[in-house]
Formats: sequence, C-alpha cells, structure tokens
Amino acid sequence: MENYMEQMVLFLTKYGLNIIGAIIILILGRIAAGIGRKIIEKLMDRSSVDPSVTSFCGSLVYFGILAFTVLAALAKFGIQTASFIAVIGAAGLAVGLALQGSLANFAAGVLILILHPFKTGHYIEAGGVAGTVKDIQMFTTTLATPDNIKILVPNGKILNDVIKNISGYDTRRIDLVIGIGYGSDIEKAWQILEKIIQSDDRILKDPAYTIAVSELADSSVNFVVRPWVNSADYWATRFDLLKTIKQLFDENDIEIPFPQVTVHKG
Repeated sequence: MENYMEQMVLFLTKYGLNIIGAIIILILGRIAAGIGRKIIEKLMDRSSVDPSVTSFCGSLVYFGILAFTVLAALAKFGIQTASFIAVIGAAGLAVGLALQGSLANFAAGVLILILHPFKTGHYIEAGGVAGTVKDIQMFTTTLATPDNIKILVPNGKILNDVIKNISGYDTRRIDLVIGIGYGSDIEKAWQILEKIIQSDDRILKDPAYTIAVSELADSSVNFVVRPWVNSADYWATRFDLLKTIKQLFDENDIEIPFPQVTVHKG
C-alpha cells in the first residue's frame, strides 16, 4: 500500500499540472466553440442566409475549434500532434479527391443558398434545362418542367452556367411580331392593335406599350407589339392577345399572310 501511494504521489506530482491544464483547455475550448458557433449563426441570420447553411457553418466552426482544443490538450502530455495533423490532412486530401464532384456541387449549393440567384417558386433556365424551382438542396436543385416532370440538376452545373431567372422581376414584356399583307390597311391594323392593348386590364400603363412597324418582309408588313404585364399574367395575356388579334383582323378584312409557293409551268 505504501508503494502504491508513493507511485500515486509521483504520478500526480509529474502529471497533475498537465492533467489540470488539459482539463482547463478542454473546458475553455468547448466554451469557445459554443461562442464561435453562436457568433457565426447570428452573423449569417442577419444576412438572411438559408437556415440549413447557417446550421452547417455553425457546426463546422464548432467542431473545428473542438478539434484544435483536443490537439492542444494532448500536447500538454508531450504527445507529438504533428503526426495527427498530417494524418488528418492526408485523409482530408484523399476524401476530397474521391468526392471532388460532390464537393463541387456542395460548394455550389452553399453559394446558391447564400447569393440567392433564384428562389423556390421561380421559373429558371440553367444547366441546359428549364422549370419551376421546387427545392434547393446542398447537392442538387429540383425543378418541375411545365408538363410536371421532375428534374434533379447538380448545383455545380447550374452555377457554372448562365442562369436565366424568368421570375426574377415582378413584370415582363410580351414580344409579338404580327404580320399583315401588303394589300391591307396599315393604319386600320394599327388602330385595331392599339384598341386590343388598351382594352386589356392586365396590360400595365407603366412601362408604356410599344406598337411599331418593324419590317417590310418578303410577304408581309410586320408589326412589333410589346406590352408589359405582371409576371404571373404573362402566358394568359399572351395567348388571349394572339386569339383576339386573329379574330378582329378577320372581322376587319386584315390579311395575315402565310408562306406560299408559286409553281411556274415551263
């Protein structure tokens, strides 16, 4: 028993301060990790960053500080931590090379959630596809095509391509090209087009609409008709305008020419 007590006293004398120091380092490190996570989460919340990204970045900071804390505690016992750091670095490099495609998609997903080039519900064209954004995840973005086909697009492909956000603004301009025959009355056609535009309540007063003769083509005189509408009214207004223009042109003997082929007998 005396021998055991002597060994215990020698152990505590030799390692006691190191144990106390390691415990203090672990306690302070855990407190610092918690504070660091809270600071990051508050900063990202103020910047209106997506909650999933905020949570991930907070956890990343928390465990990163804890890892350095454990290494610092081990160093108090004279353990060489350089080898641990080298192993962790080598493992990280191997994992990074094996998952570089996935990591690229993950990084792109984080940037999409931070930069907000589009949001859920927006209609976009990106990565060679088009559709309504249904869900933005860390690795992929889910789109629904107009005929309701589900498409999963890698975030890296989206971010490395041109993003065309159709729903990015509250208003859109309808661009129509309406051709009439050379024998038709231009002034009358102009008045009909203007009457149609002015009678549709969905068409905005500001910005002002445009009606102009844009081209004297091979078989038609072409008008451009460019009214502005709210984005939600775009397709319904476009379809109704085309239908009404055809009906009123027919009623007023305004010819809408179509391609014709004349065969001359030799």
